[in-house]
Amino acid sequence: MSQLKRLQRRRLRRMYRVRNKLKRVSTRPRLSVFRSHKHIYAQIIDDTQGRTLAAASTVEKDIRDMVGGYGGNIQAATVVGRIIAERALAAGIRQVVFDRGPYKYHGRVAALADAARDAGLDIGPKKEVQAASVQEETDKKGQKTKGGGKAEATNKGKGGEKNKS
Repeated sequence: MSQLKRLQRRRLRRMYRVRNKLKRVSTRPRLSVFRSHKHIYAQIIDDTQGRTLAAASTVEKDIRDMVGGYGGNIQAATVVGRIIAERALAAGIRQVVFDRGPYKYHGRVAALADAARDAGLDIGPKKEVQAASVQEETDKKGQKTKGGGKAEATNKGKGGEKNKS
Protein backbone atom coordinates (compact mmCIF):
# COMPACT_ATOMS: atom_id res chain seq x y z
CA MET A 1 0.00 0.00 0.00
CA SER A 2 1.42 3.39 -0.93
CA GLN A 3 2.14 6.00 1.70
CA LEU A 4 -0.54 8.34 0.31
CA LYS A 5 -3.26 5.70 0.60
CA ARG A 6 -2.13 4.88 4.12
CA LEU A 7 -2.34 8.56 5.12
CA GLN A 8 -5.79 8.89 3.54
CA ARG A 9 -7.05 5.84 5.42
CA ARG A 10 -5.61 7.12 8.68
CA ARG A 11 -7.29 10.50 8.15
CA LEU A 12 -10.66 8.84 7.42
CA ARG A 13 -10.39 6.58 10.48
CA ARG A 14 -9.59 9.59 12.65
CA MET A 15 -12.55 11.53 11.23
CA TYR A 16 -15.05 8.72 11.80
CA ARG A 17 -13.65 7.95 15.26
CA VAL A 18 -13.93 11.58 16.39
CA ARG A 19 -17.35 12.17 14.86
CA ASN A 20 -18.93 8.93 16.14
CA LYS A 21 -17.59 9.52 19.63
CA LEU A 22 -19.08 13.02 19.65
CA LYS A 23 -22.46 11.78 18.45
CA ARG A 24 -22.55 9.02 21.09
CA VAL A 25 -21.45 11.12 24.02
CA SER A 26 -23.10 14.48 23.52
CA THR A 27 -26.51 15.91 22.78
CA ARG A 28 -25.03 19.36 22.15
CA PRO A 29 -24.77 20.80 18.64
CA ARG A 30 -21.33 20.28 17.13
CA LEU A 31 -18.93 22.89 15.82
CA SER A 32 -17.56 21.26 12.67
CA VAL A 33 -14.39 22.54 11.00
CA PHE A 34 -13.23 22.08 7.42
CA ARG A 35 -10.02 23.55 6.09
CA SER A 36 -8.66 23.82 2.59
CA HIS A 37 -5.40 25.37 1.48
CA LYS A 38 -7.02 28.74 0.77
CA HIS A 39 -9.97 28.88 3.20
CA ILE A 40 -11.35 27.65 6.51
CA TYR A 41 -15.00 26.86 7.16
CA ALA A 42 -16.89 26.38 10.43
CA GLN A 43 -20.50 25.44 11.01
CA ILE A 44 -22.63 24.52 13.98
CA ILE A 45 -24.78 21.48 13.21
CA ASP A 46 -27.71 20.01 15.12
CA ASP A 47 -27.42 16.28 14.43
CA THR A 48 -30.87 15.44 15.79
CA GLN A 49 -32.54 17.59 13.12
CA GLY A 50 -29.74 17.46 10.57
CA ARG A 51 -29.67 21.25 10.21
CA THR A 52 -26.94 23.86 10.15
CA LEU A 53 -27.65 26.43 12.85
CA ALA A 54 -24.81 28.89 12.16
CA ALA A 55 -21.92 29.07 9.70
CA ALA A 56 -18.89 31.21 8.92
CA SER A 57 -16.04 30.92 6.45
CA THR A 58 -13.33 32.95 4.80
CA VAL A 59 -15.24 32.72 1.52
CA GLU A 60 -17.73 35.32 2.81
CA LYS A 61 -16.93 38.82 1.58
CA ASP A 62 -16.98 40.61 4.94
CA ILE A 63 -14.68 38.03 6.56
CA ARG A 64 -12.41 38.01 3.50
CA ASP A 65 -12.07 41.80 3.83
CA MET A 66 -11.16 41.43 7.52
CA VAL A 67 -8.36 38.95 6.88
CA GLY A 68 -6.98 40.68 3.79
CA GLY A 69 -7.98 38.19 1.12
CA TYR A 70 -6.08 35.01 1.98
CA GLY A 71 -8.01 32.74 4.33
CA GLY A 72 -5.60 29.85 4.79
CA ASN A 73 -3.68 31.07 7.83
CA ILE A 74 -4.02 31.25 11.61
CA GLN A 75 -5.15 34.89 11.54
CA ALA A 76 -8.09 33.98 9.29
CA ALA A 77 -8.98 31.00 11.49
CA THR A 78 -9.05 33.29 14.53
CA VAL A 79 -11.45 35.68 12.78
CA VAL A 80 -13.72 32.81 11.67
CA GLY A 81 -13.73 31.41 15.22
CA ARG A 82 -14.76 34.76 16.67
CA ILE A 83 -17.51 35.26 14.05
CA ILE A 84 -18.95 31.74 14.44
CA ALA A 85 -19.12 32.28 18.20
CA GLU A 86 -20.92 35.61 17.76
CA ARG A 87 -23.43 34.04 15.36
CA ALA A 88 -23.99 31.07 17.66
CA LEU A 89 -24.59 33.29 20.68
CA ALA A 90 -27.01 35.42 18.61
CA ALA A 91 -28.90 32.21 17.71
CA GLY A 92 -29.11 31.26 21.40
CA ILE A 93 -26.46 28.52 21.30
CA ARG A 94 -24.05 28.65 24.23
CA GLN A 95 -22.64 25.11 24.44
CA VAL A 96 -21.25 23.08 21.56
CA VAL A 97 -18.94 20.13 21.15
CA PHE A 98 -15.89 20.67 18.94
CA ASP A 99 -15.63 18.35 15.90
CA ARG A 100 -12.11 18.63 14.52
CA GLY A 101 -12.86 16.02 11.87
CA PRO A 102 -9.76 14.38 10.37
CA TYR A 103 -7.47 17.22 11.49
CA LYS A 104 -5.15 17.27 14.46
CA TYR A 105 -5.87 19.87 17.14
CA HIS A 106 -3.05 22.12 15.99
CA GLY A 107 -2.47 25.29 14.01
CA ARG A 108 -5.53 26.71 12.27
CA VAL A 109 -7.94 24.23 13.89
CA ALA A 110 -6.71 25.06 17.40
CA ALA A 111 -6.73 28.80 16.63
CA LEU A 112 -10.37 28.62 15.51
CA ALA A 113 -11.39 26.71 18.64
CA ASP A 114 -9.49 29.07 20.95
CA ALA A 115 -11.01 32.17 19.31
CA ALA A 116 -14.53 30.73 19.61
CA ARG A 117 -13.87 29.88 23.26
CA ASP A 118 -12.52 33.39 23.96
CA ALA A 119 -15.58 34.95 22.29
CA GLY A 120 -17.88 33.22 24.80
CA LEU A 121 -18.77 29.89 23.24
CA ASP A 122 -18.52 26.95 25.65
CA ILE A 123 -16.63 24.14 23.89
CA GLY A 124 -14.94 22.66 26.93
CA PRO A 125 -11.66 23.42 28.66
CA LYS A 126 -8.61 24.53 26.73
CA LYS A 127 -6.00 21.83 26.22
CA GLU A 128 -2.87 22.55 28.24
CA VAL A 129 0.60 21.08 28.07
CA GLN A 130 1.61 19.19 31.20
CA ALA A 131 4.76 20.09 33.11
CA ALA A 132 7.85 18.22 31.92
CA SER A 133 8.62 16.92 35.41
CA VAL A 134 5.33 15.02 35.63
CA GLN A 135 4.86 14.12 31.98
CA GLU A 136 5.17 10.49 30.93
CA GLU A 137 7.32 9.86 27.92
CA THR A 138 7.46 6.82 25.72
CA ASP A 139 10.64 5.75 23.98
CA LYS A 140 10.82 3.92 20.67
CA LYS A 141 10.38 0.49 22.26
CA GLY A 142 7.11 1.53 23.94
CA GLN A 143 8.51 1.52 27.49
CA LYS A 144 7.10 4.26 29.69
CA THR A 145 9.10 6.35 32.11
CA LYS A 146 8.09 9.12 34.47
CA GLY A 147 9.87 12.40 34.97
CA GLY A 148 11.24 12.75 31.45
CA GLY A 149 14.05 10.19 31.88
CA LYS A 150 14.92 7.63 29.25
CA ALA A 151 13.96 4.00 29.67
CA GLU A 152 16.81 1.54 29.59
CA ALA A 153 16.47 -0.67 26.53
CA THR A 154 18.12 -4.06 26.30
CA ASN A 155 19.81 -4.75 22.99
CA LYS A 156 20.60 -8.37 22.30
CA GLY A 157 23.54 -9.16 20.07
CA LYS A 158 24.83 -12.50 18.80
CA GLY A 159 24.22 -15.40 21.15
CA GLY A 160 21.70 -13.49 23.23
CA GLU A 161 24.32 -11.37 25.02
CA LYS A 162 23.50 -7.85 26.10
CA ASN A 163 25.48 -5.15 24.38
CA LYS A 164 27.07 -2.73 26.82
CA SER A 165 27.09 0.84 25.64
